[in-house]
Amino acid sequence: MRSLAVIAALFLATVLSGCGLFPDVKDETSGWSANKLYTEAKEALNEGSYDKSIKYFEKLESRYPYGRFAQQAQIEVAYAYWKSGEPASAVAACDRFIKLHPNHPNVDYVYYLRGLVNFNEDLGILGGVSNQDMTERDPKGANESFDAFKELVNRFPESKYAPDAVLRMKYLVNALASHEVHVARYYMKRTAYLAAINRAQSALKNYPDAPATEEALFIMVKAYDLLGMNDLRDDVERVMRKNYPKSEYYARGLDRKEPWWKLW
Repeated sequence: MRSLAVIAALFLATVLSGCGLFPDVKDETSGWSANKLYTEAKEALNEGSYDKSIKYFEKLESRYPYGRFAQQAQIEVAYAYWKSGEPASAVAACDRFIKLHPNHPNVDYVYYLRGLVNFNEDLGILGGVSNQDMTERDPKGANESFDAFKELVNRFPESKYAPDAVLRMKYLVNALASHEVHVARYYMKRTAYLAAINRAQSALKNYPDAPATEEALFIMVKAYDLLGMNDLRDDVERVMRKNYPKSEYYARGLDRKEPWWKLW
């Protein structure tokens, strides 16, 4: 009977272990130094093993929270999250680092990285690569990217990342203005002229120096004309002719000799 009880106990333990109730708790990184953890995490990152590098960086910070390796791990893990396609986690890691180490010598890079995360997330969307209707696209990420780059440039004008951030900000301004104009054009095609005017005005107000403002003015001229609001139409047309005396839109029907739908 005693032998049967022992056998039964061993069998039960085997079954329970197979069910995961007695998991293998062995950790390959047990006993690794901070330098060893960082080296292995960095190597995994360079090899594109982002999940592995994230695991090692997080273990490093957990075990050695006060050393220089921990601070660097916080930066590296944000980059690893970005490269692994987890932008929300990457932004959260950037925000956490900025909050914990506002005077760190590399905090300018973290601001730059935070801008890159959302910039690249929306690059294809605002660049018109996909077939998704422009009115369905959310420019939230582009706005957040612009704000991050702007904060970098304002706080660290001498940073080596500032010149590139300025170029990306210019691109984002143009992309966001184009987004507003695309939406205005969408409303024009659906004869929602007041909505088109509002979106065109938004582009003019928020992005006055963007190239898309030329088309925004043109849309307003056409919309006011189709609404029979001739005084407002003429006011906007005067502004357009003053700022864009050689606009291609004059040849495309600004004189209102053609139906509006032939202009798009």
